[in-house]
Amino acid sequence: MGKRMIRMFDTTLRDGEQAPGNAMTPEQKLEIALMLEEAGVNTIETGFPASSRADFLATQMISEHLTTASFSTFSRAQVKDVKTAIEAGGVSDRHIVMLAATGSDLHLKNKRNITREQGIAEVTEAVAYAKEQGIANITVGIEDASRGAYDYIGAITKASIEAGANQIILADTTGFATPASFGDLVRFVREVAGPAIKISVHCHNDLGLGVANAIAGVQAGADEIQATLGGIGERAGNTSLEQVAALLYYKSDEYGLETSVQLDKLYEGYLLLSEVIQLEESRTQPLFGKYVFSTAAGMHQQGMLNDPDTYEYVKPRDLGRDRSLLVTRHSGRTIIRHLLHDLGVSHSDEDVNHLYDKFIFKQHSSLCDDLVTFREKIMQELQHQTAEVGVS
Repeated sequence: MGKRMIRMFDTTLRDGEQAPGNAMTPEQKLEIALMLEEAGVNTIETGFPASSRADFLATQMISEHLTTASFSTFSRAQVKDVKTAIEAGGVSDRHIVMLAATGSDLHLKNKRNITREQGIAEVTEAVAYAKEQGIANITVGIEDASRGAYDYIGAITKASIEAGANQIILADTTGFATPASFGDLVRFVREVAGPAIKISVHCHNDLGLGVANAIAGVQAGADEIQATLGGIGERAGNTSLEQVAALLYYKSDEYGLETSVQLDKLYEGYLLLSEVIQLEESRTQPLFGKYVFSTAAGMHQQGMLNDPDTYEYVKPRDLGRDRSLLVTRHSGRTIIRHLLHDLGVSHSDEDVNHLYDKFIFKQHSSLCDDLVTFREKIMQELQHQTAEVGVS
């Protein structure tokens, strides 16, 4: 049996941008969108056109320049929002109009102050309007679906499809769900919606389960994962695009799933995003952290020098990154022997011990040299020793 293709929907430019400090200009959004398209992302969300002139312009620019990826606009379940989104993105098979539905009683009462019936009515009206305008791809995103009652989620799903929607998004808006509960929700909606309707999952990372919940969703029958580059987004962020793509790459046979995303092209986009929004560099963020492909402990370095697989399952080359060995106070004598051998210098245990004591053991805990820097230190020390021998 062949693998099932999971579509990747990027919401960096909309949900990711909503978080504090993440604002982007339309021109910056376009540049990032083109890099995401080049990396094989299927759909790119441009923004919320009715919210600002900047998002309206970004939608116009991105829709005009994308050639292979589709694009999506975000709207509230209001006809006026849908009208603005269509004005910005136009009517085409590549324009996905996404409407946000209120999915939990908590949100209906305390955020919207409307009834379930009113929530369903506004969605069906907005969907019907989009269909009347000739939009072929209409998505209803059910906000806070993970905390919604099944009977209400089922009613929104049925009403949306009857009005003309061909895709349902289930959002774990507050990071409330667990993989088990989210999988159950997806299975329920799949049964209600039937096989012809696409189901997308949109998860947040408040409990660190954004990726796990998204994977549970597609295992339960969802067709698409919504994610952001670097996992940026409200509060603790969204499902990480690169982490999901890497997981489905490395575990493709195990899950029977695959994506069109090219892993080695995501890091370049992340660097651009980080520059644009001045994102602080993490040391340990999976895949993109500063030191995630670096090794400093002596025991680990000994294994890595013998065979990188000893401490490396995810390969840096697959992410367009490089492996590095760093010299810190936790490094051992193995790294010194390695460099001496690399330099073609014959040495005794006494020589190695001398270099270890001088450059590692007696150094301050802040020591952190790359191999090029540490190699230069050893070369200078060897030259100094040679000069002393010559003088004597």
